[in-house]
Amino acid sequence: MLKIYVSYYAKAGCREQFLREIYENGIAQAVRAEDGCRKYEYHCSVDDVSKVLLEEAWDTKQQQVVHCSQPHMDKLREIKGKYIENTELFETEE
Repeated sequence: MLKIYVSYYAKAGCREQFLREIYENGIAQAVRAEDGCRKYEYHCSVDDVSKVLLEEAWDTKQQQVVHCSQPHMDKLREIKGKYIENTELFETEE
């Protein structure tokens, strides 16, 4: 299983709008319905008002690669462009 942790750092005051647009556009729901997706959850930091952690788990790396090419991911990239200042990614295979 492939696990991915993405830390998003929102522009000042933009964290809630970033998350709102993800859910209003059905992105999280669409990803969770993808083949091989075991987990796709966003979490807000209580210590850093700009930070959002995304936890993903996929059966295989190939399924995650296919996921990145889906139309709803283009929309997510558009949303990130408006609200996110920096992104850090960590992945591990189990």
